[in-house]
Amino acid sequence: MQSASRNIASLRKRVLSLCSVLILGGAATGTAQADAILHAFNWRYADVEARAAAIQSAGYKAVLVAPAYKSAGSQWWARYQPQDYRVIHHPLGDTTAFKNMVNALKARGVHVYADILLNHMANESGQRPDLNYPGASVLSTYAGNTGYYSGIRLFGNLGSNFLGAGDFGETRCITDYNDVWQVQNWRLCGGGGDVGLPDLKGSSYVIGQQQEYLRQLKAIGVKGFRIDAAKHMPMSHINGVLTSEIKSGMYVFGEIITGAGAGSLEYDRFLQPYLQNTNHAAYDFPLHTSIRNAFSFSGSMSGLVDPGAYGQALAGSRALTFTVTHDIPNNSGFRYALMDPTDETLAYAYIFGRNGGKPMVYSDNNESGDNRWVNAYNRNDIKGMIRFHNAVQGNDMQVLSHGNCHIVFRRGSLGVVGINKCGSTVNAAVNMNNSVLWWYANYTDTLGSGSVVNINSGSYTFSLPARSARMWLR
Repeated sequence: MQSASRNIASLRKRVLSLCSVLILGGAATGTAQADAILHAFNWRYADVEARAAAIQSAGYKAVLVAPAYKSAGSQWWARYQPQDYRVIHHPLGDTTAFKNMVNALKARGVHVYADILLNHMANESGQRPDLNYPGASVLSTYAGNTGYYSGIRLFGNLGSNFLGAGDFGETRCITDYNDVWQVQNWRLCGGGGDVGLPDLKGSSYVIGQQQEYLRQLKAIGVKGFRIDAAKHMPMSHINGVLTSEIKSGMYVFGEIITGAGAGSLEYDRFLQPYLQNTNHAAYDFPLHTSIRNAFSFSGSMSGLVDPGAYGQALAGSRALTFTVTHDIPNNSGFRYALMDPTDETLAYAYIFGRNGGKPMVYSDNNESGDNRWVNAYNRNDIKGMIRFHNAVQGNDMQVLSHGNCHIVFRRGSLGVVGINKCGSTVNAAVNMNNSVLWWYANYTDTLGSGSVVNINSGSYTFSLPARSARMWLR
């Protein structure tokens, strides 16, 4: 009799689960696509190509790669100082290597997103006080090997400069980073007499050159653009370049660094206008601040129940979510935003487990010296998170339990995420009578702990060990 009752209860739960999936929009049919992004920061194009199979196997949908144009110098930041859009040539590869990489990833169903610089050109005042780009020295190099450079040319006439003094704004450094006009029209400077990065005007000629550059990247097979320093560009310039034709079929996201969400000065003056005047996505810096606050010593994980409801996270359709960007460890001014390594891992579980946003994994070559993110893309725990994320895409999210130390939430009937930031075990009891989660079914942790959840009564206690995450998948 007891066995029969259990079987009836199990059947009832399975029927309810099936109904809930259908009601919630058929998420289990796979209409949503996996969207995990790898930021292969400062990787050689040939190295990305060589790891194409591993990237696909790990479950990534796209790879953000180093800026593709002419630049010089071995430092990572030199990649963010363009000399010429008309060829791809720098220490990480050339046009041929870029095309080979795109094709290798495309063959495995993985997109390439290009990191693009539209705001400024290289700070090389000592070489070209006349602001002619790429300048006499580079043009001489082109002329000395016409066969090679013709072969890697994207567009234009490499026998002459393509930018001159009239294409740049005034030589003034930003002094007030809260002043929208200064931030969007003056130069980023390093202090100590530095004349700064030459700021491009949004003239019809400049916009035309930038449009042709993006068209060429699209023709190669690029499927997305990251707009570096979007905070420093007038909306007229951004929208002038990124027309509906150029954006068609592309994922476009901007970098507008803010210290918080709605109500903060940076958000209200820079990020909110960007979101209102484009249909692009953006780095979800508001969510990142919410995450750091929740994981702080005095913070509460309850702050991660629904930060978007308070303007402290972007709408999921507009959000690129992250735990660390390349600027945070590599620029001293942003290192305050670095999380404790364990907290960063737990935060990854949150962004890969939650509903909304495209989560991005940062993986570098130890440029910062922290030695934390080398081969991070291929870590077993990260791959387990991506597996969970890909499996539950499109399913609704419901928080089941939360408190100062923990948060537990389900994704449809397919999975449950539990995170405990504190130093002792948290046991979270949850009423299962009205839950869509299946009874008498194994939910196994994709992070490799061996933990299994099997619900068999109206109450279930999720056990979360200290400083750990669980991502249980049916």
